[in-house]
Amino acid sequence: MDNIRLSFNNSRTRLILASMALSTLLTATILALVYVTANRTIEGETRSVVSAELTGLADEYERRGLLGLLRAIERRIPTAAERDALYLLTDPFGVKLAGNLKQWPDHIAAGSGWVDLELRRADNDELVPISAASVRLPGGERLLVGRDALARQQFDRVLLQTVGIALGIALGLSVLTGWLFTRLVFARLSDIANTAEDIVSGDLSRRMPLRGTGDEFDQVSGTLNTMLDRIEELVSNLRTTSNSIAHDLRSPLSRLKQRVETLSDPSKTDKERAIDIARASVEIDHVLRVLGQLTEISRAEAGVGREQFEPVDLQQLVADVVELYEPVASDQGIQLKVTGTTAPIPGHRPLLSQALSNLLENAMRYAPQDTAVTINLSDDGAYTCLSVRDQGPGVPQQDLSRLQMPFVTLDPARTERNAGLGLALVAAISHMHAGAFEARNCDPGLEAKIKLARKT
Repeated sequence: MDNIRLSFNNSRTRLILASMALSTLLTATILALVYVTANRTIEGETRSVVSAELTGLADEYERRGLLGLLRAIERRIPTAAERDALYLLTDPFGVKLAGNLKQWPDHIAAGSGWVDLELRRADNDELVPISAASVRLPGGERLLVGRDALARQQFDRVLLQTVGIALGIALGLSVLTGWLFTRLVFARLSDIANTAEDIVSGDLSRRMPLRGTGDEFDQVSGTLNTMLDRIEELVSNLRTTSNSIAHDLRSPLSRLKQRVETLSDPSKTDKERAIDIARASVEIDHVLRVLGQLTEISRAEAGVGREQFEPVDLQQLVADVVELYEPVASDQGIQLKVTGTTAPIPGHRPLLSQALSNLLENAMRYAPQDTAVTINLSDDGAYTCLSVRDQGPGVPQQDLSRLQMPFVTLDPARTERNAGLGLALVAAISHMHAGAFEARNCDPGLEAKIKLARKT
């Protein structure tokens, strides 16, 4: 994309040509308007002056007769050259009586209106272009008053040349502007395309370049980078999940295979076979439970179930879940406390109940006897927060970010009942609700919090 190829199949070339055509058309329209306006203004002023002078001479004729008109024309002749003024007065037969033009034009009738023609001057016999108007006087005499159009024609030529030069400059500037514009645009697009090619090749750590200008390209790049961060996180989780599935299900499946194989042993008694069948059922239940949890996580991450969102009263939901777990907590010597209030939010009630249940089970697993587990509701900007805090030992600071990953348990004595999917499901449910999962050590204890968007 860095090379400029002058081909109509190249979008850069087409963009330059389009910019050049539009700029040239706009400039030509403006210059044409200026040219027409200037000509009309000059012509209008010329006609006004000539018409006023023609009217004044006709009035002079009416007041003082032919002799007075002759004297009026003679008074104007000495300064006529300075004003490019031209005069011609003839008798009814066309014989010249006064003026600085040589003779009346044969093809022009007196009083025929405004005309452009060429006549010879009386002083130097030079043929000059003139713009004039004429009138027939009451006595039959013919009077013509005009202006030398040579200066205006020269002005027209200069104006046309200027317009042509300006149009050429505008054309060059439009090409330069189009090239600079496309260079800027395609340079940014090239950066994005090159980065995308690296990502397609497998380098998921690459990100779209940002120039810090805050323009539309930076905004698009920022959005793409956020998307890539999310994709990298999901791919990493998928890789970890795949490896963990292979590791965590190998043992129960191997034991299940052994149980099934021993069932065909003729030396086993019916009681021993019943024991093996019961143990095989336990292994099958564990595998099904893990696969079920993985399915729930995948559905939540994919946003399946958003169409089932409804207004959820979190205070009532917390009360229902606490009522369910209170007997178990009491048996362990743990008190469940609820604090805070919040308004209803749009959400998936069953999944939110599942998330709170997972948080409570995790807290009660590590909470010491005769301590409290606190469930708190609060608002944080555009989010509603639901947190569960225990008084247990907490977790190492470096492991906090790993809590929401599938198959991650920080307890070395991990049992088959605990596959490390509980908090992963909580994180997936929070993402489904346009929120996030957070965990922090409180010294003592661990606070696990889910942030849920109040608007989705």
